[in-house]
Amino acid sequence: MSPPIDPRPADPSGPPPRLMVVMGVSGCGKSTIGAGLAAALGGVFLDADAFHPAANVAKMSRGEPLSDADRWPWLDALARAMAAETGIVVAGCSALRRRYRDRLTTAAGEPVLFLHLAGSRALIEARMAARKDHFMPLSLLDSQFATLEPLQADETGLTVDIAPPAATVVARLASQLA
Repeated sequence: MSPPIDPRPADPSGPPPRLMVVMGVSGCGKSTIGAGLAAALGGVFLDADAFHPAANVAKMSRGEPLSDADRWPWLDALARAMAAETGIVVAGCSALRRRYRDRLTTAAGEPVLFLHLAGSRALIEARMAARKDHFMPLSLLDSQFATLEPLQADETGLTVDIAPPAATVVARLASQLA
C-alpha cells in the first residue's frame, strides 16, 4: 500500500516549519487530525473556527458562504495567534484558496506548512452527515469543493489521503514530520 502523503515541501532538506495548518473542506477532519497531530508532536492545536466573529458564524449557519472581506480579519487573527505561541503549532483552518494560505503565511511572519486533507466528496459528505452540533451545513459542501484550490508546487505543503482512519493519518503524519 502506498503512503497517504504526497510531499511538496519548499525545502525538503530542512526541518518542517513549526507552524502548520491542517486544511481542506468542511468535514475532512481538520479538528480531529489537527488536534491529534499537535498532541503527537508535543505542540498546541488552534481551531480556526474559534477565531470567527459571530457575524461569520451566523452567516455560515444560514448557509451563506463567506466573502473575502469576511475572511481577512479571521485569517489575520488566526495567524497572529499561531505566531504568538512558542514551539509547534497546528491549526485547523479551511484555507481553501491560495490567497488565503498566502495571507496566513504573511500575517504569521514565518513559514507555514499546509497539510491538505483530501478525500472524495462521498466520504466527506458521509462524515458531515454523522457529526452533530456544527454550524457548517451540508448544503455548503459543493461550494467548498468548487472553491478549493489544491496546493501548488511552490507552496510548502503535503496532500494527505483521509480515507484511512484518523488515528492512522495522524500516526503517518507525525512520523513524517517528527
